[in-house]
Amino acid sequence: MIKSDFILRAGVAKSDITTDAPDAVVADRLYAKALVIGDGHTKVAIVTMDVTSIGGRHISAGMLPDVSESFLIALRCRIEQELGISGCNMLVNASHTHPSGKMLCNDEQQIERTFDAVKRASQNMVEVNIGAGYGVEDRISMNRTLRLKNGLHWSLRHTNPSPPDDEVAGTGPVDYEIGVLRIDRLDGSPLAVVYNFACHLLFGNTDNSISANIPGYASELIEQNLQHDALAFFIQGAAGDIIDINFKNFQQSRDVEDLGVKLGQSVLDAYQNIEPEDVTLDAVSQTIILPRRTDVPEKVAELKQQQAELLDSLRFTALNFDMYMALQNINIDPGMDAINQKNSDKYLQNIRAMEKLARIQDKIETLEKHCKLNDESGSDTIAMEVQVIRIGDSVLIASPAELLAEIGLNLKKTSPFKCTFVAGYSNGYMHYGPPAADYAKGGYEVTECLLAPEWQMVFEAAASEMITGLS
Repeated sequence: MIKSDFILRAGVAKSDITTDAPDAVVADRLYAKALVIGDGHTKVAIVTMDVTSIGGRHISAGMLPDVSESFLIALRCRIEQELGISGCNMLVNASHTHPSGKMLCNDEQQIERTFDAVKRASQNMVEVNIGAGYGVEDRISMNRTLRLKNGLHWSLRHTNPSPPDDEVAGTGPVDYEIGVLRIDRLDGSPLAVVYNFACHLLFGNTDNSISANIPGYASELIEQNLQHDALAFFIQGAAGDIIDINFKNFQQSRDVEDLGVKLGQSVLDAYQNIEPEDVTLDAVSQTIILPRRTDVPEKVAELKQQQAELLDSLRFTALNFDMYMALQNINIDPGMDAINQKNSDKYLQNIRAMEKLARIQDKIETLEKHCKLNDESGSDTIAMEVQVIRIGDSVLIASPAELLAEIGLNLKKTSPFKCTFVAGYSNGYMHYGPPAADYAKGGYEVTECLLAPEWQMVFEAAASEMITGLS
């Protein structure tokens, strides 16, 4: 056993938070899982939830309807009052799973069931050893933002087509690391494993049934292998521009179970190599003030100008789809080759223009929605909670933004700790957090961002200062 000035104890519990609706199609259950750790001096609670976001109804204009904005405040207040765990020491992370329709129990039950999990975890704490390490999983995810040869970005999405292959120069960065926290009882039996990985859970199985998606399958595999009633806790990472590798594969039925099994096995591989270490706890939370975007009206005007130019380019087209396809598959009088080639090239040019128009229309709608949100706020700033939890020689950095992979990699690069976990989608929700350099390049995450580019410098500086303060 690792000796410490304090006695390290931990407890775990989970509650089912899946909708009770009789007509819901449920592939696997959704859970709020609670891990409470104390060293006799400090106590922290980590709650992981199979939900899209922790509050997000208003900021998403109803697109993320399940968890209310009041959930986090109400849960923290109750836990602080009844269990004595400071709200600053409590992290709530959303896995960001995306099934369509209502997937959770009602608002009151969400608070009640999640609180019950934390309460039971707090009541059933036992002495433990904790160690941390990294695993790797590079088979299931990719960056969805394509870097084009013209210097712009094109994000892979189901709502619009992909660009031609010959226009693509490469893709953005991916963090393949899995941060793993191993928590064992003193007899060596496993109590919990916490794993932090970036995998944007946009679509599950083909029927889009309610599912915890990739980490649901991963956690099930981990728990089956560890036994001893151990729980696996998935903490979503900096996954803002990450997708699963099958995202645009329309030639096969969607099934994320295989991806989840791969992730779960990689976590187990890392788990086996982690040794316990001397652990004390600390936590700090800070609210930083970030600037809102002010360029939305100008961006909308630019897009509408591009839209007008593309619409104008569609004129003077001789072919329809049937004739275009016929010309690709039959032998033509050689004397007509030049004319047919010209008409075919023009028709293909129009198709490319229509693909760009689909993206532009989507961007205009998104920007106009965000312009309304900015106007309704009555403020040119947004408050963001940044939380840092130290567990021995590991540190966990939490933000409510959908952090892009580059931001997460930056935080890891500058951290002095042996292991650094980056948790986006935590303690609230505020859309995307892209790098400042991406703003002029037109990717989806920039379009969906409410923050001005300067946010990155303010956020990374605050996070770095907080981490250094705990090191």
